[in-house]
Amino acid sequence: MEQTLKITNVLSDPTRYYIYQYITKRHQEVTVQEVAENFNIHPNVARLHLSKLEDVNMLASETKKTGKGGRPSRLYRLSDDVIQLHFPFRDYMLLAKVAIQTMISLGEAGKQALFLTGKSFGAEMIEQEMAKRSFGEELDFDQKLTILKSAATLAGFYPEFEANGEKTKIYFQIFNCPFKEVAEEHSETVCSMHHEFLKGMFGALFDSVELIEKENMLSGCETCSYQAFVTN
Repeated sequence: MEQTLKITNVLSDPTRYYIYQYITKRHQEVTVQEVAENFNIHPNVARLHLSKLEDVNMLASETKKTGKGGRPSRLYRLSDDVIQLHFPFRDYMLLAKVAIQTMISLGEAGKQALFLTGKSFGAEMIEQEMAKRSFGEELDFDQKLTILKSAATLAGFYPEFEANGEKTKIYFQIFNCPFKEVAEEHSETVCSMHHEFLKGMFGALFDSVELIEKENMLSGCETCSYQAFVTN
């Protein structure tokens, strides 16, 4: 509870909140100067905001040479720790972790139930996003992509999406895995569940989808990346 209050207090400042959002979408290290220029504030003010975020473990930093000469710069990035704002009696992440571990312990039948649950949950997230919008009954490709981005962001994936010109293939990257703590212990099963979760999201929007994993964080890659071949 104490840590939750500290984080809430730090994010109560609008500029600091938007700086954190900027870094989550940047997907790479940032400097004090970069933040100062993007938010039109003095570097000393930018440094203060970044330090406050680091104090509550939302950011981490280290000093590196940038290759441009001069003194080394302090670079800030997202902390490796998953930051969750919650109250103890509504700790859904703990509930999800216990549920996943319980299903895995039930053997093959439990794993299949986990995969089905993941797919259903993915579809449900899309349904909830669609209910928030007034796109109409027939969605075009761009509207579907907007819903996908919003749902994936809400799920905590920090995603990036890119479609080809024919709008038949979507390449996307995930910069954060909400299930990574459990995945470190049960990588194959949890990654398969995650795959089904994504298939559920795409399947709720497109007539057909073929989802191919290209990169995986647990294999040492910076992101989990996929190609999705879809028909509208």
